[in-house]
Amino acid sequence: MKFVELNNGVKMPQLGFGVFQIPDLKECEQAVLDAIDSGYRLIDTAAAYHNEEAVGAAIKKSGVAREKLFITSKLLWVSDASYERAKKGIETSLNKLGLDYIDLYLLHQPYGDVIGAWKALEEAYHAGKIRAIGVSNFYADQLKNLILTCDVKPVINQIEVNPWYQQKQEIKLNQAEDVRVEAWAPFAEGKHNIFQNEVLAEIGQKYGKANGQVILRWLMQRGIVVIPKSVHKNRMEENFDVFDFELSDEDMQTIAKLDKDESQFFDHRDPETIEQIFGSSLAQLKQK
Repeated sequence: MKFVELNNGVKMPQLGFGVFQIPDLKECEQAVLDAIDSGYRLIDTAAAYHNEEAVGAAIKKSGVAREKLFITSKLLWVSDASYERAKKGIETSLNKLGLDYIDLYLLHQPYGDVIGAWKALEEAYHAGKIRAIGVSNFYADQLKNLILTCDVKPVINQIEVNPWYQQKQEIKLNQAEDVRVEAWAPFAEGKHNIFQNEVLAEIGQKYGKANGQVILRWLMQRGIVVIPKSVHKNRMEENFDVFDFELSDEDMQTIAKLDKDESQFFDHRDPETIEQIFGSSLAQLKQK
């Protein structure tokens, strides 16, 4: 396993396992157990995934010492983005996970009372309930505003990064602030036949690796933390088998040319999209 050091000195596995879109608690628990058995030590969940309890149950059953695992969770949407609700959200995550501390806790979205919520994360961080705090889906200007406003700098910004949406400038700006980038949807959920892409396949043939393995290696060589997800143990093991090869500069440049420079999901800055995706949470926030 390769580790990266965050800006507060905490070391984090660079390759982890994500549990987004595994709402069935039994399936999620088994997936996390399989992932841990396959060698993963970073597990990424969120309140919005509705499976923190399953992650906690798997941690207890795994037999792996707590200090050997790195657990990430995230604050629930816009409706919890305030000081008081964030404090409650942190305690809820701790209780559902059954943990005394969370290794990394993120603001899931850059909306609502971000500054108030961040203050709650800072307090939990200073109290030892969280080892590191960060954000998710923040554009560089939103991240800069948070850095200038608050006392504790985010250690990570978890954003969409994959061959179709490489976010070169955003990654450059995050890294210039000493904020580590973590990629969600590294496989773009299979869009545009990414697992059959001939360019990636040709690169993989040189190393005896599949397209997914090439993608993970490409991200890791850019200094990015990655959290691929699968419910199939053989695919988990395949995704974990990326430490025995290194892409050449030519390979990296070839993959760079695949960039479509467009999100494969949604634009976090489009007002209509924000209202459509987060409208229910915004309504809840206005009512409180």
